[in-house]
Amino acid sequence: MPEGDTVWQTAKRLHAALAGKTLTRTDFRVPKYATVDLTGRTVLDVIPRGKHLLTRIEGGLTVHSHLGMEGSWKVYAEHQRWTGGPTHQIRVILTATATATHTSASASASASTIAPTTIPGPAHTAVGYRLPVLDLLRTTEEQRAVGHLGPDLLGPDWDPARALTNLLGDPARPLGEALLDQRNLAGIGNVYKSELCFLLRVTPWLPVGALPAEHTTQLPVLAKKLLEANRDRPIRSTTGRRGQDLFVYGRANRPCLRCGTPIRAADQGDGSRERPTYWCPDCQAGPAPSTTPGTTTRRRTQHRTSN
Repeated sequence: MPEGDTVWQTAKRLHAALAGKTLTRTDFRVPKYATVDLTGRTVLDVIPRGKHLLTRIEGGLTVHSHLGMEGSWKVYAEHQRWTGGPTHQIRVILTATATATHTSASASASASTIAPTTIPGPAHTAVGYRLPVLDLLRTTEEQRAVGHLGPDLLGPDWDPARALTNLLGDPARPLGEALLDQRNLAGIGNVYKSELCFLLRVTPWLPVGALPAEHTTQLPVLAKKLLEANRDRPIRSTTGRRGQDLFVYGRANRPCLRCGTPIRAADQGDGSRERPTYWCPDCQAGPAPSTTPGTTTRRRTQHRTSN
């Protein structure tokens, strides 16, 4: 599931494959940009912003994408088989080639001249699959896409005090929903929501304002620590235990790693977007839906979240 650490890793791979190279093929498979051709332009940079990706291209353009729940970017070398999904799920293709200039001497009757020759290097192709958001923006207008985001947990703008102020702005809101709202702080998804609440020993349904004071100040620090620890890991881990990577997420009906009580699961969301949520009924204090171990129930509230 793409979260801030996944997006950071994706940006790193895309930057390594594309940045500083010339686009030799661009294919946008969304109606709005079907006729766009960016070939001949240089890719300048690829940066993550929360759960968004910004690919900056020569000429003041930015390809903005969001992975959503199932999207991904894959990078392929020349002649490598594409394995990211069926062809109809491809939303964009960007092929970039590095070029090197060599010089060679050519003799003439009067003098020797130096003739530069441009030789194409290896090409890499970035393929965006199942991207729910794909836009082409002026780089100067990137704020239209990401200006609503709170401090980025893995970005240079990270500000724990502002993130905490944002979270506490609606004290009656369930903690889990507040953590998912990217306007509060950018980068947390459903996995880290459940894991953070477990580490803080409170349920995701506890109102933010009821969070114990010692946990309140710890929350943004712990969130950043988790994402930073995982941004370079191939397998996400919050436990530090090999083979037991997560404390509660995806572990419904399995024993809690702390106390042995069966982990429970229920949906949490704003009524339009329900997300499976996991917690230990013994280790975590606070309100929670009434469920039996291993079952999932729906719990609707009136708050809305933003990506």
